Amino acid sequence: MTTIPVGDELRTALLACLAVPRWADAVADQAPFASAADLIEAARAAATPLPRSEIDEAMAEHPRIGEKPAGDSQAAGFSRAEQASVDSDDAELAAAVADGNRVYEARFDRVFLIRAAGRSRREILAELRRRLTLDDDTEAAIVGSELRDIALLRLGVLARQWQDDPVQKTEATDSAAPRDAR
Repeated sequence: MTTIPVGDELRTALLACLAVPRWADAVADQAPFASAADLIEAARAAATPLPRSEIDEAMAEHPRIGEKPAGDSQAAGFSRAEQASVDSDDAELAAAVADGNRVYEARFDRVFLIRAAGRSRREILAELRRRLTLDDDTEAAIVGSELRDIALLRLGVLARQWQDDPVQKTEATDSAAPRDAR
């Protein structure tokens, strides 16, 4: 039995996953969902690809990598959990990430965004440095993909709360998929 909400309750939850009203509306308009897998597939399809204007819109909700998200919103809670990593107490590494953030923001005029869940700070720093070498269009496409992956991870967390059928996290582009039936 599904307990996935509908209407405004679903739309509000979706906006905590990805702050793009068009996306939240496109997904919520397909409710009710028979399963978490159906919800996640609808979310994936509606976010692929995100146009540049929606990337910019969604970025307003994301804190810098390495900084504690402020507030007690559901989106801030997601960010705190996603940015927790084994090496987050390494001061030298934190300073390098902060320096990289500044260079990235000067280069691309937005905060550096990456799906932090499951990645160490060292991996994040290496990817930040690599992406600094990219052209604007390539980087924007990566940011759009990262936003989608983050949204699907977050939606997977919510789906586990809403669905009797467990949902598990998998690799980046398949961030939330149903578990095989037992």
